[in-house]
Amino acid sequence: MALFDYTIDAKSGHARAGTYQTAHGEFATPMFMPVGTAATVKGITVDVLHELSAQVVLANTYHLAMRPGADVVEAAGGVHRFMNYDGPMLTDSGGFQIFSLADTVKLDDDGVEFKSIYDGAKVHWTPEENMHIQEQLGADIAMQLDQCPPYPATREFVERAVDLSSAWAKRCLASHTRLDQTLFCIVQGGMHLDLRLESIRRLRKIEDESLSLGGRRFGGYGIGGYSVGESHDVMFETLGLVARACPEDRPRYVMGVGNPTTLIRGVHEGVDMFDCVLPTRTARMGTAFSSTGRMNLRNASYTRDFNPLDEECACPVCKNYTRAYLRHLVKQGEMLGGILLSIHNLHYLLDLMRKAREAILADEFEAFYQKWMSSPAAKDY
Repeated sequence: MALFDYTIDAKSGHARAGTYQTAHGEFATPMFMPVGTAATVKGITVDVLHELSAQVVLANTYHLAMRPGADVVEAAGGVHRFMNYDGPMLTDSGGFQIFSLADTVKLDDDGVEFKSIYDGAKVHWTPEENMHIQEQLGADIAMQLDQCPPYPATREFVERAVDLSSAWAKRCLASHTRLDQTLFCIVQGGMHLDLRLESIRRLRKIEDESLSLGGRRFGGYGIGGYSVGESHDVMFETLGLVARACPEDRPRYVMGVGNPTTLIRGVHEGVDMFDCVLPTRTARMGTAFSSTGRMNLRNASYTRDFNPLDEECACPVCKNYTRAYLRHLVKQGEMLGGILLSIHNLHYLLDLMRKAREAILADEFEAFYQKWMSSPAAKDY
């Protein structure tokens, strides 16, 4: 398989099982990416990531560019060597983080100016500068700089975001030169199906123009601007049609989604890749995913509960620790509590995607989907 080729191994309905080749190995879809914002998945060593069979780790361009600086990461040999992780990696452009700081952002056709959350310094990024930073970081997959509109937003605001994101995608593709790294574009358009489809049309036109000049195409299609405040039902009014309008031969990646049921519903609609801080963030708050729904380990009902966290889970936490002990750690504010629950939650999502892939390969995904949607867990997410 050639570098950055995506092979569809099987389909079951709209659900796809695929294999994607990167410079640091291949990964199988559908899949969930643990988020290592600052080149670390909070509380999780790289050895544990491998033990959990995490395939791709996401790091964030905004945070790494601010601290320790892209030049420091580059001097270390790139983000893989910097954090001692030898598997495939992806860097988000930082666009979402920038535009979440709306009060400090100045936006124009050339790029975006914002204040660093670390020291208040003014920073200006063009798409070309963002590409240079991501090439310095050296992840296998880079994401274009885009504008992510919030929800709700006026149609006029979303139209402007589509215009800017499309123009910036063209500039990112033209300036991206690193051959051992691929670039994913990002579809925007809010909850407006026509704007989403227009965004995809423009991105495909940008690819065609690039290829006609001897340039490169996008290695995959990110789908941004979902899970930004809308309900899940609103999201799924358009998500499936948007995903299936993206090229068949590239991964489709819904950004910032980590709810178990949303993952299963996304796979059902033809999505291949997901990422989110949810499993580790909720773990640090004392919350665990389980086959019966979310569990708040702060609840007094677990004080003398010496059962495994989830009797249906095969992760090392469920094999070795009781609910009572985990509750004790959470109530005491012990860092081990957040670490163990993070391990469990990550295993839960990674294993869920593994099972979804197995169902697709067996052409039994619809039955798998219906079983999940009727389960106690699905009703709690």
